[in-house]
Amino acid sequence: MDVLLLSRLQFAAATMFHFLFVPLTLGLSIIVAWMETQWSRTGDETYLRMTKFWGKIFMINFALGVVTGITLEFQFGTNWSRYSAYVGDIFGSLLAIEASAAFFLESTMMGVWIFGWKKLSAKAHATVMWLVAFASSLSAIWILTANGWMQHPVGYTIRDGRAEVTSFWNVVTNPFAVLEILHTLSGAYILSAFFVMGVSAWYLLKDRHVEFFTRSFRIALVFGCVFSLFSVVEGDIHGADVAKNQPAKLAAMEAHWETQRRAPLILFAWPDQEKEKNVIEIGKIPGMVSLLAYRDIDAEVKGMKDFPKDERPPVLLISFAFKGMVGLGFYFALVTLVGLFLRKRLMSHPLYLKLMMFSIPLPYLANELGWVVSEVGRQPWIVYGLMKTADAVSPIAISQVATTLAAFVLVYGTLGLVGAFLVIRHIRKGPELQTAEA
Repeated sequence: MDVLLLSRLQFAAATMFHFLFVPLTLGLSIIVAWMETQWSRTGDETYLRMTKFWGKIFMINFALGVVTGITLEFQFGTNWSRYSAYVGDIFGSLLAIEASAAFFLESTMMGVWIFGWKKLSAKAHATVMWLVAFASSLSAIWILTANGWMQHPVGYTIRDGRAEVTSFWNVVTNPFAVLEILHTLSGAYILSAFFVMGVSAWYLLKDRHVEFFTRSFRIALVFGCVFSLFSVVEGDIHGADVAKNQPAKLAAMEAHWETQRRAPLILFAWPDQEKEKNVIEIGKIPGMVSLLAYRDIDAEVKGMKDFPKDERPPVLLISFAFKGMVGLGFYFALVTLVGLFLRKRLMSHPLYLKLMMFSIPLPYLANELGWVVSEVGRQPWIVYGLMKTADAVSPIAISQVATTLAAFVLVYGTLGLVGAFLVIRHIRKGPELQTAEA
């Protein structure tokens, strides 16, 4: 192992662990805000109990997300200093806006929401929760704008060996980033919806707090169905944009080796990067990749063999991750559509409730697979077409990275166990039977 590989492993471990918490924070903040709005509008006590029950899970998750996210920004200085020196004027400005505007707003409003129950009116308190939800998504938007620039750099010039902004407007309206934001946020909202539906299904199967969890399930069901369908449509548009701006990533996603017209879609392929072919292919649909990527069934799709070997991402990993993510995306849309038909008689369909309960981990898996496709699929570039990852790593000793990587695994593992324990304990305890005072 060398410094580059260890630094990659460290950043991957930290990012994927952090991303276990972020999506639930993003979506649950909106669901809780909606529940609290219903309470402030109707005065129905059940909505208040729902707000407090799901709101506590949101707070635990928010705290873990903050703790695990801070270290990521430090790594740009410790492990990726050459990258920071090269693109810091662009990447750093976006992260600075995220921290000074969105995150501060989110944290401040979070404090007001926690300590403002007896000091604000119901409507004012619900408004604060909407501000928390808005700031959470705004924070994600700035971070994804920075990542979108790494995927498809725009609005810059290279001066004295460094990238400098020439058009901030072009940076923040980068079409690749906009599509990435929409896809990532919809994935986060789906995850949150399935979390609420899964926990609610567990209680409904036990025939406990039926009214409370039926309402929770229905709210999350509508939320999840809307964004599951949106994600399928938006994912198709995003895929076409990847074909245009990152053709090597598209070839890896589809395990497509030969440049050809009417490029087929292979439902299952086992790529062999050394032999430059798929050793197993099952289910071939002629012309489908050409049609999906370029909206033309006769369009030519560049195969992986026509990219230099040192500029090819790992095909097996990207192909599996992409097809797993897509398959799960269609599953989410299907089961939420079925749920809409069953929403008024959920207690009569225990098999559906069991399905939703056991589906809780699947959106987590889909979100992680999406990040693998996005980040590993961009390799060997850290900034696509501008800077390779190997040129971005800091000139530090292997022992330094190895030590901090081991520390990350140990500390994050402990944090994960503590977080899971707190969430599970709160879920098992269940909602309060009544809330005497807001």
